[in-house]
Amino acid sequence: MTRTIRRTEEDGQSVFRFEDPACDLSGVIVVDSLVLGPATGGCRFWRYDDPAAMLADARRLARGMSYKNAMAGLPLGGGKSVIHRPGGAFDREALFRAFGEVLNDLRGVYLAAEDVGTTPGDMEVVRAQTPFVFGLPASGMQAGGDPSPWTALGVFLCIEQVFARRGMALAGRRVAVQGLGSVGRDLCRQLHAGGATLVVADVHEQAVARLLAEVPAEVVSPHAIHRAHVDLFAPCALGGGLNPQTIPELSAAFVVGAANNQLATPDDGERLHARGILYAPDYVANAGGIINVAAEYLGHDRDAVLARVRRIPDRLTEVLDRAEQTGTSPARVADAMARDLIATASGEAILATG
Repeated sequence: MTRTIRRTEEDGQSVFRFEDPACDLSGVIVVDSLVLGPATGGCRFWRYDDPAAMLADARRLARGMSYKNAMAGLPLGGGKSVIHRPGGAFDREALFRAFGEVLNDLRGVYLAAEDVGTTPGDMEVVRAQTPFVFGLPASGMQAGGDPSPWTALGVFLCIEQVFARRGMALAGRRVAVQGLGSVGRDLCRQLHAGGATLVVADVHEQAVARLLAEVPAEVVSPHAIHRAHVDLFAPCALGGGLNPQTIPELSAAFVVGAANNQLATPDDGERLHARGILYAPDYVANAGGIINVAAEYLGHDRDAVLARVRRIPDRLTEVLDRAEQTGTSPARVADAMARDLIATASGEAILATG
């Protein structure tokens, strides 16, 4: 057997580096917190310039999942897996079968699901090897399947909510959507149906073409989308897009999107706040997908998922209300709320076992 797993503890997170040269599998699983339940987060399949960049991405995403699951009221901890996409030809099915064996080796400490670069079909391959994976095709009314429509719905409802907060309707507003993958494309369809005018960008021309075959939109360069003259900017691509270079160039009054880790650093939440831009913390707005995964794990149905997703704007309102009352950025308020929820649960666990 060529598969290896090495565990290290890094700044309070458990890092599992795994490798199976026989099928070009390599990557990391980061377990950030087990206080609320098994560490749960998507499996990202992406090509990285170096192992350090991959690890940094996984660690930030795992911390974000701890906060997302806590704020969504889910009995799940925070974790993330990142598989490095091989540069040459590879056997995709063999690679994901081997990843399933890695999950077995961790014995349920981490539960995987679909994420950027992976599909429900990949998760079915993984499931043939292990029970510790979700995001599988749904049966009947049971929860499951591609979580991206639920992510898009939650973000759409939050967009409606922030406009309503300022006494504005969605219809007639200009919205820039950065990234037209599964979530971004679904979000565009909902925004168009709601009467918004779309400005869009994606690094893949075929993704733009697919969208334009369904809804009208103004297309701009991926490098200029954040500068578009719009009412709201919706980052739905990879993270780190809100940073010291892009924030001064934003013309939007609102930022509400589906991407994880939109802020390059915590300071960027303060930069948005200083500019008077209303920012919906990403892990609050984009929780629809993990809510669907949790329902699949818990055996709940699609109606339960819909009810939970429709409550996402209420949690966002609580964050924004506290931010206004204290003069603090929504990003800082949300982080504090998530940490308090985890700390409270940790204290309750200590009391129960002490």
